[in-house]
Amino acid sequence: MMEHDLPAWAAIPASLLLILGGILALTGSIGLLRLRTFYKRIHSPTLGNTFGSLCVLLASIITSSAIVGRPVLHEVMITVFLILTSPVTAMMLMRAAVFRNRGTN
Repeated sequence: MMEHDLPAWAAIPASLLLILGGILALTGSIGLLRLRTFYKRIHSPTLGNTFGSLCVLLASIITSSAIVGRPVLHEVMITVFLILTSPVTAMMLMRAAVFRNRGTN
């Protein structure tokens, strides 16, 4: 494994973004445990999935760009796919739950 010295201008924002991403993921996990019904539970993990992953990917972009010495943007595709697919997945799960519960009422 290669060892690199990361400059402070990259290390500080990257570490703050990683901490924020961890806090958002923890908040989403706690919300998933505390909320009772499926319809309420569906909202909290999307917070950790979308914004938490965005913070981690931004930290990855900063550190990779600082190490290589040029802008590294291949993580942008991961971010775009997460932002596009996470709400669609949540919507499809909600529709499936509504369809499943429609016959019980």
